[in-house]
Amino acid sequence: MQIAVLSGATTKFGELWEQSPRSLAQEVVSQAIEQAGIEKKETQALFVGNMLAGILGGQENIGAFFADELGLEVPAVRIEGACASGGLAVHQAVLSLLTGKYQTVLILGIEKMTDYKPEEVAQALMAAGSDEERKAGLTFPGLYALMAQAHMEKYGTTEEEMAAVAVKNHFHACLNEKAQFKKEITIDDVLKSAKVADPLKLLDCSPISDGATAIILSSKFKVQSSRDKPVFIAASAVATDTLALADREDLISLKATKKAARKAYQMAGLGPEDIDLAEVHDCFTIAEIMAMEDLGFFEKGKAGQAILKGETKIGGKGPIINSSGGLKAGGHPVGATGVKQIVEVFNQLSGQAGKRQVKGAKIGLAHNVAGSGALAVVHILSNL
Repeated sequence: MQIAVLSGATTKFGELWEQSPRSLAQEVVSQAIEQAGIEKKETQALFVGNMLAGILGGQENIGAFFADELGLEVPAVRIEGACASGGLAVHQAVLSLLTGKYQTVLILGIEKMTDYKPEEVAQALMAAGSDEERKAGLTFPGLYALMAQAHMEKYGTTEEEMAAVAVKNHFHACLNEKAQFKKEITIDDVLKSAKVADPLKLLDCSPISDGATAIILSSKFKVQSSRDKPVFIAASAVATDTLALADREDLISLKATKKAARKAYQMAGLGPEDIDLAEVHDCFTIAEIMAMEDLGFFEKGKAGQAILKGETKIGGKGPIINSSGGLKAGGHPVGATGVKQIVEVFNQLSGQAGKRQVKGAKIGLAHNVAGSGALAVVHILSNL
């Protein structure tokens, strides 16, 4: 069975003070329905990716909440998997289509974070960590700083190489009208920014964001002509690892990413060498470096230099990484991120990415991570 992406839409990401979760959802779903060229009533189920509505907003029944708000009389469920909630929602939607239970489904990823104090958000995000990590007062910048230190010690990765991730992604974000930060920065800007958790600095870290994104998937689609090439979900895979960083086999890779990628490549009958572009989970600059290695794009210890040389920047030899600006510059409303990654890959493969279009893109990958790597979701999309 083939599953096509009929449409993908996203709001602007950022500090959206004047918009509510209701208005964000209405905006993005109406756009997705219109782009798909279907009636709202043709959608048979709603999958909502969201992490923080219960903790911060006091509303846990998000599936029913948004079904009611959007006027959808369909089965609706909330999927929660920390920062991978969006990717997991897409995965569950794919499984529902593969069973034949539904033919057309709607996925909504959404998060409203900036209405709350930064310390409240930081504490809420640590719900994705282990009990021991919370008791020790750790935050995710601290956990990823430990991974960065280990990577630097083993492979000689430099702060300049990590800074190059931020520079590239800010450049890409300048080409994306929906990105949170549309301003170019330099390696020197990153290195001189305030230190958050050694060696990570402010400009090594993704922001707190608001935003929503939606896609429509269908196993029932029409090809209008021989030139009409739908974008298909070629693979959807999930893998897990230990919740606590201290229980990992090592700190220089994410086993969940490696396992999910291996399964996804096998499902699609492809390898890392076939990927033209990827949206990877760059919650911190070291996370992008590790993802590029764990996904098989570069050997361990080699990704940082490749980024510094411009190989993964639009126009480089590729694969092109985070053409949207990623989490770092595009924004990271955690429940929406995994769905937005699919939207970016879909736009690239269907030739709708505008100024940031990757020429000749045929196969793309989306990589969404929960917490410090306890769970990873990998999707591969193709228009072949």
